[in-house]
Amino acid sequence: MYTPSEQILERYAQVLINFALNSGKGVKRGEVVLVQVPECAKPMYVPLRDTVLKAGAYPIMQYLPDGVQADRYYSLASHDQLIFFPEQYFRGLVDQCDHSVAVIAEYDKYELKEVDPKKILERANSMKPYREWRDKKEAAGKFTWTLGMYGTLAMAKDAKMTLEEYWQEIIVACYLDQPDPIAAWRKTFTEIKRIQSALNKLEIDYLHLEADGIDLKVGIGPNRRWLGGGGRNIPSFELFISPDWRKTEGKIAFNQPLYRYGNVIEDISLRFRNGQVVEATAKKNEKLLKEMIASENADKIGEFSLTDSRFSRITKVMGETLFDENMGGPEGNTHLALGNAYKDSYPDVSSTVSDKQWDAMGYNESPVHTDIVSTLSRTVTAFLADGTRQVIYEKGKFLL
Repeated sequence: MYTPSEQILERYAQVLINFALNSGKGVKRGEVVLVQVPECAKPMYVPLRDTVLKAGAYPIMQYLPDGVQADRYYSLASHDQLIFFPEQYFRGLVDQCDHSVAVIAEYDKYELKEVDPKKILERANSMKPYREWRDKKEAAGKFTWTLGMYGTLAMAKDAKMTLEEYWQEIIVACYLDQPDPIAAWRKTFTEIKRIQSALNKLEIDYLHLEADGIDLKVGIGPNRRWLGGGGRNIPSFELFISPDWRKTEGKIAFNQPLYRYGNVIEDISLRFRNGQVVEATAKKNEKLLKEMIASENADKIGEFSLTDSRFSRITKVMGETLFDENMGGPEGNTHLALGNAYKDSYPDVSSTVSDKQWDAMGYNESPVHTDIVSTLSRTVTAFLADGTRQVIYEKGKFLL
């Protein structure tokens, strides 16, 4: 079975530890890094640990076993067990760690296929305090995180590729084919930052998306900034913003599949009215889609994103959100997230903002965040506060 070379894995670890963390600056001596590696990604364990050690930081290594029959957990656990939250453990973990690195790798993509999605959502919702603590620490500038991916046979088969073909996509997407991947990422992020700056100079009232099956208005307004090139994901080519959910109107179709809770949802269409999803359809697993949207505030938009085809080196559907939301190809991509907004989109010190103020600004609050991707050819027009309009994105490229 194919395994990437030691050189490739060491380059990947270098990018994740010495670049992505600390928002492109890498870890500092004396910092604490939580590293989570599934068993099926075992070859990444040592390179990540060693890279943290060589940086003079302290690794907390979590090795997550495969084949633990997670479906049995959901069949055996009572409601109280599902929603149990070990507060002291997670509070201590947040207090202790300066950074976290999580490796996405799947032993069985459909392990939870027969599990009631409501149970999975209950379990996910119970972790809300942990996510909020991390977000608050991040907003205060005291915590950063990043995600990477290790390709497995199960993931490759699902994407209809050989494992070597699947890994070649990862290698190219993450610049691991370059002698100095970090230098390549810095060059890309410099251009992303240039466009980000241009977007943030526009006083956008709302965006209008037009394409076959898409006629959508996304409210932007004040107290927001575009984000991108921060190293939160590797790879990451997108520019994104947390919209004012209350101003979302119209319809949008998604031509890329959504992998969620051990299932695949295909050909999703959403219709918004007064900021909420009033109609949700899918040709496959529509029932699951509707159950997801029924979760707390998961019927509202938390993120809007655009990826420029000139940046992204991802050309194939990988079956994992980390890559698929950054797809390039001839038309780039648009993705929306239903659910929680990214509060670091707030242009000032977000840690001082109250829940009431977040609500007043239209930042959505939800225990879930579900990214859905479209690579349909589309035009995005910005309607500005002064009454003028400007096409900012067309044929897969920013026009800034």
